Amino acid sequence: MTKLKSPPKLDAFFYKTEMGAEPVKEWLLALTKTDRKQIGSDVSYVQFKWPIGKPQVDHLRGAIWEIRTTLKTRIARILFAVEGNNMVLLHGFIKKTQATDKNDIDLAEVRYKDWKQHHEKK
Repeated sequence: MTKLKSPPKLDAFFYKTEMGAEPVKEWLLALTKTDRKQIGSDVSYVQFKWPIGKPQVDHLRGAIWEIRTTLKTRIARILFAVEGNNMVLLHGFIKKTQATDKNDIDLAEVRYKDWKQHHEKK
């Protein structure tokens, strides 16, 4: 008997600007196929296992969390927020320092507030 996968606990989607840009999606598309696959696998893991913590996920500040992906030669992060069953992918980057840069967290917070403002209007 084949066991069916249960649906994810969280529906993940990309933050979209007013102009229709999807910064995380655009960032992912600039990476290699191998890197995209690894990051996508980690996002999917979080969707199915939420809520989880380290080492896959870490809470940064307020509503902002990070998915931690170790690539072959570098470290990638996707900052996200969870609202109900929604996982909003807010910002993606390659880490250059030990600590996550405050500017990256600030940008994710701005995008989250923007998403909430537009999401609540619907």
